[in-house]
Amino acid sequence: MTAREYDLIVIGAGPVGENIADRAVQGGLSAVIVESELVGGECSYWACIPSKAMLRPAAALRAARDVTGASAAVTGELDRAAVLARRDEFVHHWDDTSQVTWLQGAGIDLVRGHGRLSGEREVTVIGSDGAETVLSARHAVAVSTGSAALLPDIPGLRDVRPWTSREATGMREVPASLAILGGGVVGSEMATLFTALGVPVTVIARSGLLRGVEPFAGEAVAKALADAGADLRTGVEVERAERAADGQVVLALSDGTEVRAAEVLVATGRVPRTADLGLEVAGLTPGSWLDVDDTLRVRGVDWLYAVGDVNHRALLTHQGKYQARAAGDVIAARARGGAVDDGAWGAHAATADHSAVPQVVFTDPEVAAVGHTEASAKKAGLDVRVLDYDLSWVAGASEVADHYTGQARAIVDERRRVLVGATFVGQDVGELLHSATIAIVGEVPLERLWHAVPSYPTISEVWLRWLEAYGRPAPE
Repeated sequence: MTAREYDLIVIGAGPVGENIADRAVQGGLSAVIVESELVGGECSYWACIPSKAMLRPAAALRAARDVTGASAAVTGELDRAAVLARRDEFVHHWDDTSQVTWLQGAGIDLVRGHGRLSGEREVTVIGSDGAETVLSARHAVAVSTGSAALLPDIPGLRDVRPWTSREATGMREVPASLAILGGGVVGSEMATLFTALGVPVTVIARSGLLRGVEPFAGEAVAKALADAGADLRTGVEVERAERAADGQVVLALSDGTEVRAAEVLVATGRVPRTADLGLEVAGLTPGSWLDVDDTLRVRGVDWLYAVGDVNHRALLTHQGKYQARAAGDVIAARARGGAVDDGAWGAHAATADHSAVPQVVFTDPEVAAVGHTEASAKKAGLDVRVLDYDLSWVAGASEVADHYTGQARAIVDERRRVLVGATFVGQDVGELLHSATIAIVGEVPLERLWHAVPSYPTISEVWLRWLEAYGRPAPE
C-alpha cells in the first residue's frame, strides 16, 4: 500500500473530471484524478464523440442529395465499413494515450483503478493488479463518475443481453435488425443512425419521441424516421423479452403484438455511477444522485463535490464542463481563503443549469433547444408569448437545401421583454443555438435585438422574422 496527499482528489477522468482538476491546478492547487477505465470518459469513447462521428456521414449524404447539381454526383450508398472506421479514428481506437499526455502537461497526476471514499477527504484506489493506493485531500474530493444506462425491470430483458448506448456506439458489426426501447435523445439519434445504415429499426416509445422539448420537434423526427422506413410503436410497453432459438430477440408488447430483432438497444434513461463509491462514509446513500448547491458542493458535506451527471442537474457533457469550471475555481478559492462569488451568474456558481441549458439532438431533422419550452415557461408562472416561424420561408434555407423544412419557436417573457426559450428544428440548426443561448443568458432586451442584424441570406434571418412577428414598440 502507498499513500499520497494532494489538495484535490477527483474521481472520474471524463471531460468533467479533467476540467475540475485543470481549473484547480490553474488556481494553484495540486490535483490527482482517479480513473478505472479510459481517460476521456464516456463522452470521448462511448457517447458524444463516436455517435456524432457515425451520424455525420448520413447527414452529409442527405444534404448533398437535396442540392441540385450536387445530387447528380451522389451515385452510391453509405459505406458501413468506412462509417465504423471513421468512428474508430475519432475514438483513437479506444486508446487514451493522448489524453494521458494532456493530463501530464497540465500538471495533473493520474492513478488508475477503482476509487472509493474510505474516510473524510480520503480515497482508496484498488488497481487492476490488486495494489492499493490511499489518497488524502487537504481540501476537497470531487466525484465526476457520470451515469450509466438504466435497464428497466422487464422480465427476461437482462437475459437477452441487451445493448446500451455503449454497445451501439462501439459495435464492430452492424446488426441485421434493431429494436430500440425509448424515444429520448439516445433512442432518437440511434434510430436515425441505424435507419441511415439500412438496418430495419423498430422504436418502442410509450410517450413518443423527445418528450422534453417542444412537441413539434419530436413529431418532425418521428415523421422523418417513418418516412425512412422505421417502425414506430407508441402508446405501448414491453412486457417481457426472450432470445429465440434462431438468435433473435422477441419482445412481447402490451397491445398483444410482438417485435423481433437481431439486437435490442435499451435507451430508457440513466442512473448515477455512485453505487460503489463509499458514499456511506459521508452519510450518503450508495447508488443515489448527489444533491448539490450552485457551487457543486454536496449539501451537508463541506469537503465533497459532485459534478456532471452524478448531480442530476443537466446530463450533458457541455453542462458538466461548465459546472467543472465553476467547481474547480471555487475549490481553489476556498482553499486559498479567497472570496467566493456564488450569487446568481457569479464566477463560482452554475446558474445556467436552471434556465439556459442548450442541447442539440443530431437526428434528421436536427433539433436544437435552449431554455424554456412553452409548457415549462407557463408552469414556471411566466407570462409568455410564443413566436413561431416556418424556417423554409427564410431566404437562407433555400441556399442550404432545395426542399428545406423546419420550424423555429421563441418564448418571450412579456414582463421583462426578453427571450427565455428557443427551439429550432431543421437541417444544420445546431449552429443557430448559441446565439439564442447568449440572448437568454445575457437577458438581451428585444428592443436591443433589433440592432443585432442577421446576415443575408442565412437561416439566422429567423431572428428578424421573430422580431417582426412580435412587433416593435412605437417610440414614446
